[in-house]
Amino acid sequence: MISRPNVVFIFSDQQRSDTMACYGADYMNVPHLNALAERSFVFQNAYVAQAVCTPARATIMTGLYPHAAGPIVNKIHLPEGTPVIAEMIDDKYFKGYMGKWHLGNDVQTQHGFDVWSPTEDMHREAYTKPELRYEMTPYHRHLESEGFEPDSTHSDGVKVFSADARQDLPKEMQMAHYLGDRAAEFIEENKDKPFILYVSTFEPHSPYHGPYMDMYDPAEIPVGEAFLKMPDTASRVVRVRAEYFMQFMLEGKSHADDEYMTRYAASREDVTTEEGWRTLRAHYLANVTLVDDMVGKITDALDKAGIADNTIVVFTSEHGDMMGDHGMLEKRSFFEESAKVPLLMAVPWLSNEQTIVEGSVGHIDLVPTLLDLTGQELPDTLQGKSLVPVLKGEQTLENNDVFVQWNGTSDELPDRFLGSHDINRMLTLPWRTVITPDRWKLNLCAGDQCELYDLNNDPYEQNNLYNDPEQRDRIIDMAARIRIWQHQTGDDTPLPSV
Repeated sequence: MISRPNVVFIFSDQQRSDTMACYGADYMNVPHLNALAERSFVFQNAYVAQAVCTPARATIMTGLYPHAAGPIVNKIHLPEGTPVIAEMIDDKYFKGYMGKWHLGNDVQTQHGFDVWSPTEDMHREAYTKPELRYEMTPYHRHLESEGFEPDSTHSDGVKVFSADARQDLPKEMQMAHYLGDRAAEFIEENKDKPFILYVSTFEPHSPYHGPYMDMYDPAEIPVGEAFLKMPDTASRVVRVRAEYFMQFMLEGKSHADDEYMTRYAASREDVTTEEGWRTLRAHYLANVTLVDDMVGKITDALDKAGIADNTIVVFTSEHGDMMGDHGMLEKRSFFEESAKVPLLMAVPWLSNEQTIVEGSVGHIDLVPTLLDLTGQELPDTLQGKSLVPVLKGEQTLENNDVFVQWNGTSDELPDRFLGSHDINRMLTLPWRTVITPDRWKLNLCAGDQCELYDLNNDPYEQNNLYNDPEQRDRIIDMAARIRIWQHQTGDDTPLPSV
């Protein structure tokens, strides 16, 4: 065990697990991620706590499930009194955060970090301090210094760079490249003291156009069995979402006047044909290479500084993207494409070779694992556990249940309009999910059709077995696991009687 190793935690936004070679995507142009994976513990099945930005980030940063951390829907602020990892690591560490925060007051240095370099200016209407509403991020100022002009006027009159405008920037000006350069500077400046650095970029999140958008031939990219297939046996919330996204192809309806599609889900894309859907998917995959560029800048900086052997490097994403699978786009789903993400953990003194970690694991275990690896005391308030015994080969994940949640709506802040009123109504209903060690997934909701999937024999989750009489005992057992977990984590969400 190395005393006071550095930690570099890199996470992207909306990146599926099947986007690098270690997860089967050997066609992807991600050499730096692949190289990192070659010297990392590769978690075969890693899941987010909730497949939407703010709640997922709350768990990544606090080691608490969203219902315990506080942010149960997007844009809810993480309470000031809820500590993140920077407040749990002792002050002998120098602590930096760069990029997307999305947990409140984005431009304000907070929660124990010494260096704060945010990149998003679009959440200022939720800032709790009026003076922050006129403060711009370093990334905004960088783009202006390079001669670019913000294109969007915010409600308070401040001009900002929209996500749409960033699509047209050269690769050197993309958020991932900017953050890679800033992270490299941080590493060089602080190489002689222990540090922890979190780097969070927006890519490959929509919009999907970008400098690499012609990288892949849409006709040649692989797709799974559920691509553009209606999820007929699934819950109503899934079916109404698929009906919304697929209406443009199946019914010939134009999406040019649909604000949600043109502003959020499929800006500048064509979803009226299979070719258009494939092209959208190719653009998304190309944006993963922007993430890869950033990873390369960071790992190169560690090598150049001579501290790679003393640095833990973690790579993951806050959630995935449906990319046309089950007829849907974006996240907010328990399907593997949305809830399952890449998770690499390079710990040089434990292994310098790729080690596949079989079984399932959740983001809830990241904070306790990193605290353990850095020799910190683990607060008894954490709801996950250290994976260090697994990394050392002393334990396995063969008995590990993983829990994922959807918290519906909040009186504090309802979700934005998501394309149709049917979708928003159905998404107000909370869900709880367990993935068991034998690779079965149970999704429970008190107000919708529940779901049971056999991930071994139905990896694309096309056959909902919840109403199969032969599965009653299995469902009862899995539901009991969820209820025990609820009791342990203080979750009072109502669930159906099974």
